[in-house]
Amino acid sequence: MSENKTILMVAAENDALPKAKVGGIADVVRDIPQALAQQGCVVKVVVPDYGHFAGDINSECIDYFSVSFRGRIERVALYRVRPKATIAENENVSYWALSHPDFIPCGQGQVYCHDGADRPFATDANKYAFFCAAVAQNIIQGGFGGLDVLHLHDWHAAFVAILRAFDARYSALRSISTVYSIHNLSLQGVRPFKGDNSSLHQWFPQLNYDNSLICDPKYPQCVNPMRAGINLSDRVHAVSPHYANEIQQASHYALGIYGGEGLEADILRAKKEGRLFGILNGCDYPAKPKVKKHNKAQLIEIMNEVLTNWICRSDDVSSYHWLAKERLNYWAKQKERGFLTTSIGRITDQKARLLRETVEFKGRKATALEHILKTVANKGCVILLGSGQAEFERFFLEVCGRNKNFIYLQGYSELAGDVLYASGDLFLMPSSFEPCGISQMLAMRSGQPCLVHHVGGLVDTVKDSETGFAFGGKNIQEQASALVERFVEVFLLAKNDANRFKAVAKNAKAERFLWSNSAKEYVDKLYS
Repeated sequence: MSENKTILMVAAENDALPKAKVGGIADVVRDIPQALAQQGCVVKVVVPDYGHFAGDINSECIDYFSVSFRGRIERVALYRVRPKATIAENENVSYWALSHPDFIPCGQGQVYCHDGADRPFATDANKYAFFCAAVAQNIIQGGFGGLDVLHLHDWHAAFVAILRAFDARYSALRSISTVYSIHNLSLQGVRPFKGDNSSLHQWFPQLNYDNSLICDPKYPQCVNPMRAGINLSDRVHAVSPHYANEIQQASHYALGIYGGEGLEADILRAKKEGRLFGILNGCDYPAKPKVKKHNKAQLIEIMNEVLTNWICRSDDVSSYHWLAKERLNYWAKQKERGFLTTSIGRITDQKARLLRETVEFKGRKATALEHILKTVANKGCVILLGSGQAEFERFFLEVCGRNKNFIYLQGYSELAGDVLYASGDLFLMPSSFEPCGISQMLAMRSGQPCLVHHVGGLVDTVKDSETGFAFGGKNIQEQASALVERFVEVFLLAKNDANRFKAVAKNAKAERFLWSNSAKEYVDKLYS
């Protein structure tokens, strides 16, 4: 058991609260506090309210307090918020939100804004710099009570570390042990030091900082919050052991090798100083499965319902949704269900790059995805659920137009995701890099083995030919070719040796990645 540590977690997302989730960080911030409470810790979690919680019946305004930001005094509200009904209430876990109009610059409910390539992160950096200043101010005023550990998640929370290190007004924070978690090193929040409305000098004009610890290695005229979090915290945490090793290596983008994203020197120093720890995220394992396996007719009915709901949101029918319905109708006419391959996730370069890569296989040149679809042919289909970068969405639409056995659902539905996790034969996760990953855990939990690129947390969770299937490669071309070759092998295994394939699926379902184990490591390695 712990020494009853009191921890404040600072994050941009928290899926314990309604509409405060975009990615996997929200799952971690939802689940790890409950597991830490079982270790004897008291955990408080704070996020911006994004316009959701002020005045909500499940929130209570505790206080208003003043914060210095941009050389002005701003008034911020502190709310204590009850979790969603699906989250068990625990007296040792509490949820908090800070409210101010500047925390909703892109409209109510928008967690992140999407600035153009000419000013990346500009709007969000304004928001999270202010949010962190408010968190720091509330801590020193005692608004969160006494704290033993300050746990900062990703670049959005790293400005707290900057203020703790360099602003005399917040020097009291230095007596609180500070942990910094890296969920995705590829997103660093880089902004100019000055000369822009969204810059460090604009946010904190009197700050006397050490440039060498927080500047971006490639753009030294810019502040890098991710780098600041790594260099200014007492402990640095990566979300899987293998990812912690990978990020110490140099990145080679042209070869599709993702390592320290320019911060490997800082990460190596943290390792040498005994500050870096890789701890695998966990997964929830309810006593009763959330969703049971669906047959083909049930799947088609649910997917059609989801598509209809999406279509009803607009006066015009999206070509994505229309074509998805056409492909569902085609699948419905096939006599057999066939081999169902599923894939769920944000459509980004990280998740989709290898699928779009052109490779030669058996004398034919095509994208990796189209080779997979040709392998399946009329003996099954591939269903992909997700949205994201327009160029990849368009690629999936075009492939869907050419291949009747590919169903692309552009968007996200929790119901659709749950039934696909529960009902597929093989889950496809060819990520170029993967800090930890939750999709593979959810698929395995339902007994669906995964085909994964053996990187990051996918190495720590999927054992090739035992609990799933894996491929590798020294560069993008090798990786894409290996993806196609391994898929063909797995498809033939399921067809020709069903008992062996079922054994892999059974092993996948039996695997356990428990938050209780993660929490013990947090206490022993991060909070000691």
